[in-house]
Amino acid sequence: MSLQGKVALVTGAAQGLGKGFAEILLKNGAKVALLDINEAVGKDLKSAFDKEYGPDSTVFLKCDVKSDDQFKEAFEAAIKKFHKIDIVCNNAGIVDEKDWERALATNLGGVIRGTYLALSYMKKQNGGHGGVIINVASMAGILPLLTAPIYTATKHGVLGFSRAISDLSRVCNFGVRINTLCPSFAETAILSSMYSADTVKDIPSLQEMNRKIINTVGILDVSVVAEAFLQLATDESKNGSALMVTKKHTGDIPFPKVSEDLANLSSMLPL
Repeated sequence: MSLQGKVALVTGAAQGLGKGFAEILLKNGAKVALLDINEAVGKDLKSAFDKEYGPDSTVFLKCDVKSDDQFKEAFEAAIKKFHKIDIVCNNAGIVDEKDWERALATNLGGVIRGTYLALSYMKKQNGGHGGVIINVASMAGILPLLTAPIYTATKHGVLGFSRAISDLSRVCNFGVRINTLCPSFAETAILSSMYSADTVKDIPSLQEMNRKIINTVGILDVSVVAEAFLQLATDESKNGSALMVTKKHTGDIPFPKVSEDLANLSSMLPL
């Protein structure tokens, strides 16, 4: 799928992976709605992108993905600006092992909320033209990270939800591909927070364990993760894929698909 003329919406777009995803979309000809809770950093990024890609290529929209109203308003503003949405990347995430409800609402709730909003605008049954949703999980969604159990739980949830909703989209013929990106540690603000005492709730000795784990796994450059994201966005054969990205390997995680018997039931569904 060519990205020329496509419209993307990216959450957590002001910095880190979200910034990298937005930039690679712009480089390939897409227009991007930049959603982030950090208004100052988001507006600075918008100004930088204006110089490189032109002011009509992006729009910045302040949005807290924990808020139904803000998220819906951001989608509506993006469509008002660009008249459509073809790609949605649910990327916004945090590490907060002390306030687990905040972490859950952001990392998992934001992905669920963003996916259902995207489907409401994109699926064929609602008059949409299809597209692709990419949900950002983590290697911690595949292998548990003992120093961040709450973060691990949220990312396992992202992967499980995305796999289920991708099967639903396929069986119900929504016309929307749904994929999951599972990178290991990348050079972002989230990585920095892994070293914080707040991350390892009341167990300071785990800070050293964090360092050992990160040093063993290695740290990805954001551009490497962005290339993997681009693969999920453009390769139309990838539908229901979960792509793991590490320093040594990038590849699909093999998961069983919904059975053919169940898929054949799609003709019986009231679509």
